Amino acid sequence: MTTPEAEQAQDESPEGAPPEGGARPEERLERAVLAAEQALIEYEIAVETFRVEVENFSRLHHQKLGPVYARLDELDAQIAEAVAERSGDPEDRRKADEARARVLPMPGVDELFHGWMDGDGLPPEAAAMLTEQSVRPPQRVRPSDEARKLYRELVRKAHPDLAQDEDERQRRDEFIARVNAAYGRGDEASLRELLAEWDAGPVPEERRPSPSEELYVRLEWLAQRKELLAVVARELEESAIGSMLKLAPDDPDRLLEEIAEQLLAQVAEREAELERLTAT
Repeated sequence: MTTPEAEQAQDESPEGAPPEGGARPEERLERAVLAAEQALIEYEIAVETFRVEVENFSRLHHQKLGPVYARLDELDAQIAEAVAERSGDPEDRRKADEARARVLPMPGVDELFHGWMDGDGLPPEAAAMLTEQSVRPPQRVRPSDEARKLYRELVRKAHPDLAQDEDERQRRDEFIARVNAAYGRGDEASLRELLAEWDAGPVPEERRPSPSEELYVRLEWLAQRKELLAVVARELEESAIGSMLKLAPDDPDRLLEEIAEQLLAQVAEREAELERLTAT
């Protein structure tokens, strides 16, 4: 309900101008979307910055300290072997074998990927993922008679040369690519589904949303994106490297140096212990 005063104010306001002290709903939504976009950008920058720091710290940790960890493992194995040699205790021998197993070389690529590989040196599953093809190999060289029948019917109906305009040609090209992939696998079920999809015709264009609806959708997307980033940030923070970084957020490089110093001190202690055990 409007009061006479409000009606008079509306009559006196310029034509098309919003009421004094207010703004049309779209303007408020636009401001909210803009603020959310800016906040999301800043959050993405923070998450990405931390991700790079975690990645770099992990790489440097491995490059700089990996040999030290390896040296510690080797010294631990030698110490355990020296103890077992002295005691002759089966339990000490078991511990020595376990310590030595930790410093054995990793298996080679040919041992890890002992399955059949294609001409590019990739297992079929990896090659399929890289080429966006189905991981499942064809069951036979030639597809079944039913698959061949379905394929011929589909190609006759959906061949790109039957298109009347460029958009229709593109739609047919994309559809035939799916048909070819299903036929290559000999997948009768997929071919039947594709035939039903083609016979149903193209999906009609939906009503275009209003500006307000588009803004609401944008806000919802921004909120979902923020939630996904929050998950990524939490996983980074809770990772082993992320937890280490939180110990020295202002100077992570110094943290590497401190860890190196501690490890080198442990190496010196192990070497002294080994020397004592092996001294004659």
